[in-house]
Amino acid sequence: MPHYSKQDILDNPNNTQGFLGFVGKIARINLSTGEVSVIDTYQFVPKYVGGRMIINRIAWDELPPGTGPFDEGNKFIYMTGPTTGTGIPAGGRSEACAIGASNNPEQYSWGNIGGWFATELKYAGWDGFIVEGKAQSPVIIKIKNEKIEILPAGDLWGTRVHQAQEAIAQKYGEEYKSMVIGPAGENLVRIASITHANDCCFSKGGFGAVWGSKKLKAITVCGTGVVAPADLDKLIYLRTHMNQPGMRPSPVLHKTVCGIPGSEFPAVYDRGNVACSPGCNQHCNALLINGVSAFGPERQNHIEKCVSMGTFDYRTDIGSSVGQFWPTKQNYCAPCKMLGQEFPVPDFSDPHFEEQAQGFPGDTYDLWQPDYDRGTIINDLCNEYGIDKWEVVIWMCTWLSMCQKEGLFEGMDNLGCSRPVDASDAEFMKEFIGNLVYRRGYYGNIFAEGMSRAIRTLGYEKFSESIFHNRHSRILGGKRTDIPVSWEAANGQSVHWQGRGFQGAIEKPTWLAMNINNMMNTRDAQTVEHFHAGFEHHAPALADPYHYQGVIDAIIHIQNYADIKDSVMSCEWQSPDPRWPEMESVMYQAATGYPMTPEELMEAAFRSKLLFRAFLIRNHGRTRQSEIASIWRTISIPDSWNEVADWKSWNEMVDLVYEARGFDLETGWPYRETYEKYGLEDVADEMERLGLLPTRPAERWSDYGEPPFVLFSELRKLEPDYEG
Repeated sequence: MPHYSKQDILDNPNNTQGFLGFVGKIARINLSTGEVSVIDTYQFVPKYVGGRMIINRIAWDELPPGTGPFDEGNKFIYMTGPTTGTGIPAGGRSEACAIGASNNPEQYSWGNIGGWFATELKYAGWDGFIVEGKAQSPVIIKIKNEKIEILPAGDLWGTRVHQAQEAIAQKYGEEYKSMVIGPAGENLVRIASITHANDCCFSKGGFGAVWGSKKLKAITVCGTGVVAPADLDKLIYLRTHMNQPGMRPSPVLHKTVCGIPGSEFPAVYDRGNVACSPGCNQHCNALLINGVSAFGPERQNHIEKCVSMGTFDYRTDIGSSVGQFWPTKQNYCAPCKMLGQEFPVPDFSDPHFEEQAQGFPGDTYDLWQPDYDRGTIINDLCNEYGIDKWEVVIWMCTWLSMCQKEGLFEGMDNLGCSRPVDASDAEFMKEFIGNLVYRRGYYGNIFAEGMSRAIRTLGYEKFSESIFHNRHSRILGGKRTDIPVSWEAANGQSVHWQGRGFQGAIEKPTWLAMNINNMMNTRDAQTVEHFHAGFEHHAPALADPYHYQGVIDAIIHIQNYADIKDSVMSCEWQSPDPRWPEMESVMYQAATGYPMTPEELMEAAFRSKLLFRAFLIRNHGRTRQSEIASIWRTISIPDSWNEVADWKSWNEMVDLVYEARGFDLETGWPYRETYEKYGLEDVADEMERLGLLPTRPAERWSDYGEPPFVLFSELRKLEPDYEG
């Protein structure tokens, strides 16, 4: 048995707390020098819990201001969590952070991934790794237990994702688990992803391009050690109780139609046993049967996520219901689960069932008609090239369709393609996406920079703010509600559960909270920060969506839980569970044996969020003004009720969130006492040295000034049929 057996983990002299769950080592892998060194995991836990919290501490210490995504000094920091490899549901997930390439402006970004890689890494005796420096030529990092090698990968460079995965398995053995980049990452396409098994991806942040800049094609790992949980009885309890009653045996019941609600063609998928993490009791990925390949005549199966369904049919947007975000104790289900093919059996004895079940239909757009083959081709292109499906499907395809319908591409030579611009035409999309992946021609290079930058190069006024005239609200009986052709949100990311555009049919208190979460982040936060609040808060939130304290408390709770989930290791389908607020505490104790209380976990989450905030301020100049400017355009666009945010009320809501976080209202910067409260005195000292530590004002600050200029709102007033 290798040296990282259960007893050796306990006997590690650095493991003063007697932790299980961790194996005690983080690898530092320098691609410039070829050196590999070891960092002691136990210097970080339990204070930084695991996963994202440890990464934030390392990033603060090691990534200086001015570091760009393609700089040699950028670091890809990857961590597992204490539950990883133990068999606790969702514990196979893992986290990574780096200065992101897709963010606009370039900023520190984060990602979470499922699959078997993290578990295999723990079996190999590593809790995580830091990849730094740059190789001179393509390389692969090969990990077999304690042995880490940096090997030539010229034979893999240029291969598509699945080709690379298959070649690695043939060369090193099927027991190796790999993460790879495709041609998009190699060509520094800013929306490039990193892909593992079942097409689980680090999609946001453009981490594939970060790897490409380091000439890193893949990391593959095989381990023969053990990761024994501290408490087997607690593990068994978690396996049988997490996410009840929504948990289903396999195969599960599923809908009879595929794609966005309203699709007419029958389902051609099965949930089966497709889970993204070992030991998980969820089946949140869809197995699409007999799809068309984008690269050959054969038909194939796809493993896809919720965003993939938008490729098949976009006549109407996805709707929502009150209960998705405002659950009762008797009826609760994670928002994304309501969109999938699993539905929990409702508890009809719930006295609030009828109110909670109230549904809101999505807006009508008529962007493309039902076409299964077209959908599987788009998904295959993203999977094989290694590009962010969210940006391609939700932003790029909708933008192409809306601009084409509004005649904005006249005289633009089909954007460098041989066929007319048509997002519903699979052959056009194959050529268009191929051009951007390989940076072919003028337009290929433009779109390889990502939609946010491409639109600004082409002309922001025309290609962002022009009005799309065929959005109609089904909530308002078909009334036209204008929207711009670009679905851009904060930090160069596409909209997602933000009250307009994709998944837009949500009520004002819900979308206000979602936009707060995205505003305070650097990327789309709605993968682990979906807003949830108990149903008892729904009516008072509707009455005063900006100021109701129950919403403010829920925002802080959900933001903190994002870091808890990405550190203990769970996912949005499992957590947070309002019926079981101690669940993550039980998970941590079952894995490690350490008596981490829910209160201690929440304190650690506050600490992690403060580190993240301090990093954004120190490295990227984050302020209240820049934060609000990044989101104001989004909430100035009419929602499905034809409502927009009020400038003064929105700022008052931001005040309440900042106050709850211990931030200065004028700058958005934490006070010294806030840092010190969570054991970050060294961070406070550094911020003070840099002049980034505010002093408390004598009175409440309320000088909000004028809202940032939003071109769309001005253009909309020029429309002859605009109804103010």
